[in-house]
Amino acid sequence: MPAYDCQLFVIGGGSGGVRAARVSASLGAKVAIAERFRYGGTCVIRGCVPKKLLVYAAQFAESFEDAAGFGWQAPQARFSWPDLIAAKDKEITRLSGLYEHNLSQSNVEVLHGDARLIDPHTVELNGRRYTAQHILVSTGGTPHLPTLPGIEHAITSNEAFDLPQLPGRILIVGGGYIAVEFAGIFNGLGAHTTLSHRGDKLLRGFDDDVRTHLQAEMQKKGIQLLLNNEVQGIERLPDGRLSVTMRHATAPQVFDAVMYATGRRPQTQGLGLAALGVALDTEGGILVDEEGATNIPSIHAVGDVTNGLALTPVAIREGSALAHKLFGPEPVGSRIQSVPTAVFSQPPVGTVGLSEAAAWAEHTSLDIYRATFRNMRHTLAGRDERTLVKLIVDTHSQRVLGAHMVGTDAPEIIQGLAIAIRMGATKADFDATVALHPSAAEEFVTLKDKVTLTRP
Repeated sequence: MPAYDCQLFVIGGGSGGVRAARVSASLGAKVAIAERFRYGGTCVIRGCVPKKLLVYAAQFAESFEDAAGFGWQAPQARFSWPDLIAAKDKEITRLSGLYEHNLSQSNVEVLHGDARLIDPHTVELNGRRYTAQHILVSTGGTPHLPTLPGIEHAITSNEAFDLPQLPGRILIVGGGYIAVEFAGIFNGLGAHTTLSHRGDKLLRGFDDDVRTHLQAEMQKKGIQLLLNNEVQGIERLPDGRLSVTMRHATAPQVFDAVMYATGRRPQTQGLGLAALGVALDTEGGILVDEEGATNIPSIHAVGDVTNGLALTPVAIREGSALAHKLFGPEPVGSRIQSVPTAVFSQPPVGTVGLSEAAAWAEHTSLDIYRATFRNMRHTLAGRDERTLVKLIVDTHSQRVLGAHMVGTDAPEIIQGLAIAIRMGATKADFDATVALHPSAAEEFVTLKDKVTLTRP
């Protein structure tokens, strides 16, 4: 075997790459990892973690209002965007430092800079070349901006976390996770928020009842939805505001900020992959098999850079599985099924298993259980917000195929249901489970009214 500087060189210090590096080192491999920005990747630095912190901040506005219904008398609350961003930055710095510390403690060589592949076993970084038996690319994704006049004036989720001040009026363009979540954040913090989406419903791919219910609740909270709409151009006015021309609007609308959340693309530019012949998809994603292998045996990829499920736990699972495959005594399965998903909108969404539309592609008859109700928290507060719960059941086997919820604590509740659904629980298993009362979660084990539908 040729002598290499290390057995594994990881490009990208996000969740998948860090997990692969640490597990590989624990299995006895000599590992180096390089990151161009800050360790922690999209999730920790400019994704899940700061987003969730801002979601928490936005929820306090309603909590202050609701407190009066429970007998609290509090002075008028005041919000400081700079204070929130400073607190967020402090926590992200702490977490990023923890990532580096844990890598070093795991005997991984931690490097900083732009790495690129020279050949199937060589990486160049800061003018130095490192040879490796295996190279892992885990550089994640980056926001995508369309081509249209004035797009240079728009921001993405990357910049939204570091705005110097809270915009008074903001337009968010998109209909997926990021667009919906940031609409709730800015609206909750006091910005006049408009969400523009080219489709007729938000959250494509989610259950249709979830999509319809969430849209109605978002509008109740004051978010203006412009569906079947497209932005045609953005112009900066002399006072710094942005004039936005839209397809169906009779006149341009003016905003303090325009944020695009129209999807992300794999971050593969400048890595030298195409020159080496690494197979890529039409969006630049690295093509891999179920074990993270590319068409070049020594080069591997995990996480968002492969254009797969863009979820942190998925990248972590893939990184760990790859490490065991390369250096472990035996491989560890990386097959992922029944992935629970949360959208930290306001109200939040939790879902696991099949949507009703997806279930029809695999089954001929379905039992649909659905209920909406007012959460106890909102009764004394007088808030007009309703929770949706839904179960999709195969009529013949009675196996629960999917569970969906829109409402307070939905992500926390769905995580528990994910275990049951992955294990093949039936509707009878749900019915036999004693309800935890009073809670919103109990609705999933007390659903009785059903509609049985048969595919023609």
